[in-house]
This record gives sequence, C-alpha cells and structure tokens, in this order.
Amino acid sequence: MSGAADRMKMFAFAGVMAIAALVFAASPSHALDIKRMTLSNGAVLLVSEEHRLPMVTMMIEFDAGTRRDPKGKEGLAELTAECLSQGTKELTAPEFDQKVDFMGSSVAVSAGRDYSTAGMTTLKKYQGDTLKLLAGILTEPGLRDVDIERKRAEQVAEIKAAEEQPGYTADVEFTKDLFGDSPYGHPGEGSSESAGKLTADDVRGFYRDNYKLGSAIIAVAGDVTADEVKVSLEKELAGLSGSVAPQAEPAPIAVAPGLHVKLIDRNVVQANIIMGSGGVERSNPDFYRLKVMNYILGGGGFSSRLVKVVRSEHGLAYSVDSGFEPGKFQGAFTVTLQTKNQSSNQAIDLILQQLREIQEKPVSDGELDGAKKYLIGSFPLGLERQSAIASFMVQVEFYGLGLDYAEQYPKLIGSVTKDDVLAVAKKYLHPDSMILVAAANQSEAKIKASQMEKAADAASAQ
Repeated sequence: MSGAADRMKMFAFAGVMAIAALVFAASPSHALDIKRMTLSNGAVLLVSEEHRLPMVTMMIEFDAGTRRDPKGKEGLAELTAECLSQGTKELTAPEFDQKVDFMGSSVAVSAGRDYSTAGMTTLKKYQGDTLKLLAGILTEPGLRDVDIERKRAEQVAEIKAAEEQPGYTADVEFTKDLFGDSPYGHPGEGSSESAGKLTADDVRGFYRDNYKLGSAIIAVAGDVTADEVKVSLEKELAGLSGSVAPQAEPAPIAVAPGLHVKLIDRNVVQANIIMGSGGVERSNPDFYRLKVMNYILGGGGFSSRLVKVVRSEHGLAYSVDSGFEPGKFQGAFTVTLQTKNQSSNQAIDLILQQLREIQEKPVSDGELDGAKKYLIGSFPLGLERQSAIASFMVQVEFYGLGLDYAEQYPKLIGSVTKDDVLAVAKKYLHPDSMILVAAANQSEAKIKASQMEKAADAASAQ
C-alpha cells in the first residue's frame, strides 16, 4: 500500500459499528454547531467551524459500500476504493503521493460496509491544493490497468493471510450462514476466489455506477467557513453528478430453533467461537435500550456479566464479549469468545445461561446505573479530533439521527429503565435459535449442542 494510504487508515470504517464509538464523543457541554446545506448537484454538505487550529478535515460519503458488491464480485467495492487513491489521469500514483507528501497532507479512499469514504486532512494553507488532489482522484481518476492489478494482488494476498487466522475464518463463516446472499453476507474484502477474478473493467464500472455526488454526504471540520467550503466544492467537484438508486432492503433474518453448529478444524490451542442471531438496523428505536442492555450483558468489559461469569468466576475464556452490529439494514447480534479447546462446551453453556438470565429478571440498580454512567460519561471523548467530528457528522446525516444528536444521545441513554432492558432482552436475544461457528481443534473440543437441543425439543413440543 502507498504511504498516503497507510497514513489515512483513520478513514477506513469497518461498517456500521463506528457510530457506536463515535457517538460516545459528544455531550451537551460539547455540542456541535453544524451548518447544513445542499450543493447544486444534490450532495448534502455539513460544516463544523473550528478555528483554534489551522487545519481542515473533509470526508465525502458515497453510496459505494461493500453491500453494493455484485454477486460473484465480492470485494469489488474495497478494490475500487483502493484503486481510486492511485493517482489521476494526469498524475501517476507516485506523482500523486509525492504532491500529497510535500504538503504534509493525507488523501485516501476506503470502503466500509454501508458506504465508502473519500477523505483528506491538511493544513489550512494547503486546503485548496489538497482539495484539488482529492477532487482529481474522484472526478478524473487514473484507474490504470497496472495499478488495479497491483492492488488486486495485494488484496488477494491479504485475504489469504487472514484466512490463516482461526478467528477470521470463523467470522466469515458465521456471516455467510447468518446473512446468506443478502448485502451483508460476505466479508468486505471478498474471498480470495472472488477478489482474484476482479478485472480493471469491473473497477472502472463500479466507480462509474456508484461514485455519484447526488447521493453523497460531505462533512468538513476545521478552520473554514461554510460559505467558502460550499463555493470551493461547487467548483472542484462539478464533474460528479447523478444519484445512485436505493438498494432493496433484504428480508428479515430468521434463524430456525436450535443451535446450528459449523465446526472448522484447526490445530490451535484456543478455540475461536462466534455465536449469534439477527440484530437490528441502526434506525431501530430500541437502539439505545439495546446499548444499555448489551453493556451489562457482554459489552462492558470487565464489568459485564459474561466476563464476570465466564472469565473471572470460571476462568474459561481468554476473551468474551457480545455486541449488536446495526447498519443501514439489519445487522447481527454476536457473542465471541476464545477458550481452551477442552472448555468449549462449558463456556458455551455458561453464555447461553447468561442470555436466558438477562431475559428472565430485571438487572440490578447498580448494573443499570453503571452502564448509563459509562455510556454517557465516555460520550465526549471522541470528538477531540477533526477526523472524529467529520465522521460523526457523516453518520448523523446518513442514519438520520438529527443535527442535535450530540445533545440528544445522553438523554436517550439516561432515560433507559430496568423494564426497558428486560423488554429488549426478551425481544432481541434468541438463546434458543442461534448459529454457532467454532474454529478449534475439534478432537479436543468435542463441541456439542446438548443445551440447545433440549431447548429446541421443548419449543417444538409446545
């Protein structure tokens, strides 16, 4: 990867859980003054003026996420994003990187699950020159065969290296089993087989079809004024027009009763296990109740029930946590853990026990208060940097959260009650209908589904 791309890893979003981290980053005392406008080509422009430092960060969201990958061409969105950073029609990749490096700026494009992001960070005095470079790779990208082939080979090599990791393999299989052929049913980078078949024409076609400003969100944070930004963007991005047609929402996820087990045999000491079911989309009004419930269950680190029971009390897990992965479409609910092969069944049984217990009786006052205090108290920490502010604005607009979201979030979390936690646990946790994938030394792990099989039999008998 190029030096510029490496420095811009801050712009790479792994899906839609980034919003969960970023929304921790504001509080009523740190409310953002966001100006919202619409460009002549239809793009939404959000600007947060901050003049304390002579720096500017810009992020442009395109409806070109990995959920847009055509069937059989999984990995195309990610490859296209990587290739867009390889210069313009006039500048080769080394020439482009040299110009960016000379100014000490950063420019890159990356693909996430729901959308792709083109971004730049620069000193104020180089704002215009850096924007021209960013606009160049978006409006007149080089997309040369040689660069596309090089990036494709890098992507395949990275996938093959990842496939050696048992946790990665388990996650890929779980995702495929849960989502099937829906837009979220494949890893963003694709498989080594699908990525290996991608062509230069595929990349150029994906760029042509999906990088359209009429569907875009542009967020700018830093030493700027909203009016000057609008004028410069109208000029520099005039070559991008049109919109991307909405994508059909996939059917709701339905996991049949029972524990559906897939075993991957690996010569490892630690079993890597992922288990779960369908989750929610980001627009679900229960999102905030679920955040509190999941913090108590398995998302709160050492204060969570899963860590206390599975790791601290029984000493079975190297790591264990739970989480919802909401996106534009319905995401997953997962519990992941690493444990000795021989303790796999006991750890799985304890997890299922905790899922049922949080559905059966209210959490304690201490658990509820601790969860809300953490989620609200950690909220301001992430908006210290311009990149976090720009990303926050993109996601607020993309998910329709409202420009006052930084003020509303603490109130929404603070209003959650014990009855709310119990209600969402009953509604969204499905301990009797789950998919489980385990990459382990199967001769030692001997993973079984006894507890789930009993639950499925009882459910079918009713």
